[in-house]
Amino acid sequence: MSTESSRHPRGGLYFEDFEPGRTFRHGLTRTVTQMDNMLFSNMTLNPQPLHIDAHFCATETEWGRPIVNSLFTLGLMIGISVNDTTVGTTIGNLGMTDVRFPAPVFEGDTINVVTEVVARRESKSRPKAGIVDFAHRAHKQDGTLVAECRRQAFMLKRPAA
Repeated sequence: MSTESSRHPRGGLYFEDFEPGRTFRHGLTRTVTQMDNMLFSNMTLNPQPLHIDAHFCATETEWGRPIVNSLFTLGLMIGISVNDTTVGTTIGNLGMTDVRFPAPVFEGDTINVVTEVVARRESKSRPKAGIVDFAHRAHKQDGTLVAECRRQAFMLKRPAA
């Protein structure tokens, strides 16, 4: 298990610190706003009225109001995890699988995240790196699961002393 002094100067953990089964209950939470949803949908050129048109949602959907763009929710879920786990130690994300959104997120929902280390393995091509498989789960304030995914991250190993 790592100590604070063995973390990267930016705070991230190294490959060796990610033991399978280790769970992080992230302290950061975030309340989603209408502005988040509008900006993200517009920045990604997504004109889906389900996200940006309140009248459409009120008159033509089962939700009665805009739902938050699911890709924003995915990014927020992973972003919340970074401060406790990988800030400064990720070489890059290798992929995300098993992405699910079992319930919608609405303006005003507050998101919290739990991350579990599922597996890790040495890199075959880089001796100073390894691959960590994370399972991220996001819940809103009432405990409803709103997003989950598996993420494979290419991680730095701890530098030699």
